[in-house]
Amino acid sequence: MGTNNTMSQTTQPRTFEVITYGCQMNFHDSERIAGVLADAGYVPVADGARADVVVFNTCAVRENADNRLYGNLGHLAPVKQSHEGMQIAVGGCMAQKDRQVVVDKAPWVDVVFGTHNLGALPALLERARVNHSAQVEILESLERFPSTLPTRRDSAYAAWVAISVGCNNTCTFCIVPALRGKETDRRPGDILAEIRALVSEGVQEVTLLGQNVNTYGVEFGDSGAFAKLLRACGEVDGLERVRFTSPHPAAFTDDVIAAMAETPNVMPSLHMPLQSGSDTLLRAMRRSYRSEKFLGILDRVRTAMPEAAISTDIIVGFPGETEADFQATLDVVAAARFAAAFTFQYSIRPGTPAATMPDQVPAEVVAERYQRLVDLVGEISWAENKRLVGTPVEVLFADNEGRKDAATQRMSGRARDNRLVHVAVPDDPHLRPRPGDLATVEVTYAAPHHLNADAPLSNLRRTRGGDAWDAAHAQSAPPSGVALNLTPRG
Repeated sequence: MGTNNTMSQTTQPRTFEVITYGCQMNFHDSERIAGVLADAGYVPVADGARADVVVFNTCAVRENADNRLYGNLGHLAPVKQSHEGMQIAVGGCMAQKDRQVVVDKAPWVDVVFGTHNLGALPALLERARVNHSAQVEILESLERFPSTLPTRRDSAYAAWVAISVGCNNTCTFCIVPALRGKETDRRPGDILAEIRALVSEGVQEVTLLGQNVNTYGVEFGDSGAFAKLLRACGEVDGLERVRFTSPHPAAFTDDVIAAMAETPNVMPSLHMPLQSGSDTLLRAMRRSYRSEKFLGILDRVRTAMPEAAISTDIIVGFPGETEADFQATLDVVAAARFAAAFTFQYSIRPGTPAATMPDQVPAEVVAERYQRLVDLVGEISWAENKRLVGTPVEVLFADNEGRKDAATQRMSGRARDNRLVHVAVPDDPHLRPRPGDLATVEVTYAAPHHLNADAPLSNLRRTRGGDAWDAAHAQSAPPSGVALNLTPRG
């Protein structure tokens, strides 16, 4: 099993591709994986080419994660046979959970590595190549914070910054604490040093990451550490936008709301996972808050920041969910007026307490309730978006936000409240914004999941983030003196 081809003797560096499933933390880990491989001499594979090393960074939480992984591994088996020296590695949460099962099911896999040993991948690949056998290495705990590893970021102007790893909660539907371990916090000085270094490279926006960001500081005994960190981010010169994900309602405190409202570069957007509006189900989920507390947090956030957009996560069909329980969720959604909701049909996750609970809800009932929830969420988000028609919003242009409409010359970006905005831009490529640039535009149309701004663009602000994007893509900057009312670089 494992490597079945000897590596071709060539002077060309070996190429790699990282395929990521799951949450923002997984995508951030993939940047570390790519950085570690690049540091070891590997190079990213060209578009359309077959990589010498394919790395799957897996998720154990999302629905059908196992099927997706093993389906893709099956497709790669004959490719590997015909590609001399090709290696396949599987890391992330599923690797941490399943370990030897991966190579038992897919014996052509060369390396299986866990969530705590990203930095070991180059050595494991070389060991698999030399020994002609699969290498499985899973550390049980974090030995060093992954932010000390080299990074290869996908974006020149936006970056994730991990402030903690792991989780101390015991939600019955979630396996993350078993796979990521107990919460480990970075020191504030290390986080701020990383942010300043990123800004010096042209980063305009950072997103602070943790399984539960608002318990940051528990490891070193400072319950106010997260609010202090947000305020400290406000003192970083050149940092335009700060976001964070995800908080937990049980630990969300008023000092964080005040820090958000009083720190200009902390964005008025909040992702607050609800999971269920039923207090009975919240208790069964071991979510240590109730619907009244949840709605109270939202009220205080909106009092401090009337323009805030709030999104959430909701699970439909948790074991034991009755029609009354589901109606309670609909009632909370109606009261909360979410700008967006990530909705999930419950499915059994082996290894979680919920997997063995009685009264599993029939799939057809879950599907019917799910559709009702999606319809309500869409109706509310559309109504909330319509309120913005005719108002100005500041957009940070992006290169990975989906649609770019050639017929209407639109580019996409995110408003301060994190809404997706499609903006009409000039035909002249020298007058068009670059990813990382900023502009204030007027909303002309609202859909349930995006806004359009089709008025003429006249106040584009070119930024260091756009400069960094230009440099990363080897593009020349537009000529000076273009008629765009340009303001100084941020």
